[in-house]
Amino acid sequence: MKYYIIAGEASGDLHGSNLMKALYREDPDADIRFWGGDLMQAAGGTLVKHYRELAFMGFAEVVANLRTIFDNIKLCKADIAKFRPDAIIFIDYPGFNMRIAKWAKPLGFKTYYYISPQIWAWKENRIKAIRRDVDKLFVILPFEKDFYEKKHHFPVKFVGHPLIDAIHDRKKTSYTDFIAQNKLDDTPIIAILPGSRKQEITKMLSVMLSVTDDFPDYQFVIAGAPSQDFSFYKPFLLHPNVKFVPNKTYDLLTHAHAALVTSGTATLETALFKVPEVVCYKGGWISYQIAKRIITLKYISLVNLIMDKEVVTELIQDEFNRKNLKTELGKILEPMHRKALLEQYDALEEKLGGEGASSKTAKLIVNYLRE
Repeated sequence: MKYYIIAGEASGDLHGSNLMKALYREDPDADIRFWGGDLMQAAGGTLVKHYRELAFMGFAEVVANLRTIFDNIKLCKADIAKFRPDAIIFIDYPGFNMRIAKWAKPLGFKTYYYISPQIWAWKENRIKAIRRDVDKLFVILPFEKDFYEKKHHFPVKFVGHPLIDAIHDRKKTSYTDFIAQNKLDDTPIIAILPGSRKQEITKMLSVMLSVTDDFPDYQFVIAGAPSQDFSFYKPFLLHPNVKFVPNKTYDLLTHAHAALVTSGTATLETALFKVPEVVCYKGGWISYQIAKRIITLKYISLVNLIMDKEVVTELIQDEFNRKNLKTELGKILEPMHRKALLEQYDALEEKLGGEGASSKTAKLIVNYLRE
């Protein structure tokens, strides 16, 4: 059968690649075209567009790039129409994917959504479009099942979180090899995860690195995103205690003692690696002013949202400054605080269910198509 998969950012590329591997196991003759990244390309199939050409962060940035966005939508529709897939699989990225679903469903294409749009955070009225345009929805957060089925009477499949699979299946590098390969010191590591898009990295890194002199017994290691070249990070590497590791975030988290993390999927990844973290976020002024008026969630990190309480500290916008960051990083380096935090991480993992999200989703998709 033929599958068309659309992922628009780094996390979607990761989960898309694991889903593709599972689809090939369930359907060895699968023919897959996709929008994604390097990981999906390594899994097989045909890459149509790389996500680095799609990533625009915030309301103002989206408006500034509307022409490019509409050109990409037009290209995607034309490519789907030519390929004629048995199923279109959308992975998160709702601003783009919901437009394609609206177009595709009336034309008879099967529309499957893996990793729900976060309408529980904002734009809850998108449930109308989901009912109309999505045949099957596969959700990965435990509270999403109740949100859709009890609140909105829309049946979904809870498949567990694919990060558990991604972390479990990774190739592990020993601490000795990791230090040697990346020319790091033999001192405890504080991982710096500033995001994957240029706009957010620029806003986040200067503040994250402002505390390096306050923790001289640690080395600060920036996780380079696969979507950015080394030249972009080079101006941030002037401090002797700041190092850089490209495209090895999971290896970095495996060996990190603590982390400073930009809000997003990385906050959950860090928790699943059992690394104490401080969650950070600073957006453009216009984008932030709009967001805080329409998003009513108590928390911005997935860790706190899933646990429904403050497990990790969140430093948002004006609170994200050198003084607060120094204080909160100091706390998570204290043994008693770390012990309590790691216990909460264990409870978090239990809530997310077991392994097998990618396999469960692939099996469901193939079975639906064979019915």
